[in-house]
Amino acid sequence: MVSKQKILIVDDDENIAELISLYLTKECFETMIVYDGESALNAFETFKPNLILLDLMLPGIDGYQVCREIRSSSQTPIIMLSAKGEVFDKVLGLELGADDYMEKPFDTKELVARVKAVLRRFKAGSSVPEENSNSKKVDYPDLTINLTNYSVVYKGKVVEMPPKELELLYFLAASPNQVFTREQLLDQIWGYEYIGDTRTVDVHIKRLREKICDHQNWRLSTVWGIGYKFEVL
Repeated sequence: MVSKQKILIVDDDENIAELISLYLTKECFETMIVYDGESALNAFETFKPNLILLDLMLPGIDGYQVCREIRSSSQTPIIMLSAKGEVFDKVLGLELGADDYMEKPFDTKELVARVKAVLRRFKAGSSVPEENSNSKKVDYPDLTINLTNYSVVYKGKVVEMPPKELELLYFLAASPNQVFTREQLLDQIWGYEYIGDTRTVDVHIKRLREKICDHQNWRLSTVWGIGYKFEVL
């Protein structure tokens, strides 16, 4: 029997948390609800969720700090929930490692759809199929990006990165010197299921640059006013 995927719901509003749990349970997920940041960190260790729905405004340790703590040791998907709709709050959440961000009030069906979409992406990134002749891989000096087993090797060392970062890097590197707008990258990497703004792309590019520095033979370049490209020098 296939075990249910587990969702940790972190929200100090009991009514919202119970409603989310009800809808996810109907979709055959196993849920656990906690109401503060400290309980969230403890539950993360004991419940071992497949995904976390994380409210930002929590008593004690806030959602940003919870996300930061979890990301220090795990790539478990996190969807942030917040009444804050400012771009700054969204960007900060994504920079800390959140996989998605939803504003309150939200449509519960959309939330369930996003949970499923994020879990699909994470599953794809976590699986390691055997190498074959059709493997999707690009090689540059000191850099190998393999979309078949979702791995990046930079200067001889494996670089850990979430699926979306790796997919973005691969997409750009697979079309060297071609310029893509932020809208094109959102469409190609996040697809129709993702409802976000173009700052999402900027955040992911920033994260990639922190992990992979410019090389004498290639670099991630900003084309001002347009978008980005993987430039081969």
